[in-house]
Amino acid sequence: MQDRPKQALSVGFVAKRCGIKVSTLHFYETKGLINSWRNHGNQRRYHPDVLRRVSVIKAAQKMGISLAEIKAAFAKLPNQRTPNKTDWEALSQQWRDILNQRIKQLENLRDSLTGCIGCGCLSMKSCPLYNPDDQLASEGQGPVILNRNNQSS
Repeated sequence: MQDRPKQALSVGFVAKRCGIKVSTLHFYETKGLINSWRNHGNQRRYHPDVLRRVSVIKAAQKMGISLAEIKAAFAKLPNQRTPNKTDWEALSQQWRDILNQRIKQLENLRDSLTGCIGCGCLSMKSCPLYNPDDQLASEGQGPVILNRNNQSS
């Protein structure tokens, strides 16, 4: 691998170091997640802290955190600063809570797959037992029982 530049990192260096494509860097930039500038030769350059920023983005994406959620978290940092250790601890705790909610929702979905979900279809043999005359309609739209289970998180 080439030596790490002291001040400005090239697109190719950042992409290689982070294990992503150059087009991914450009995509992150268009989404406002990272920033670059142009040098005198009109080549895109990055500050060294972009390596940590991209690593945070990749880690968050692996956890299922959307780019919009990542951008919102970054926006809370002063002066678009790259997350430091304290920031990462706060972000990871916030995202841990989101993940725990998603895990609970997925577990509820898994456990509800074979039973009535309260959709109001009245076509299954069990609907007259679980939801006679679509009584669950008064609780809301869609799969009421499934939604009820997911809201208890």
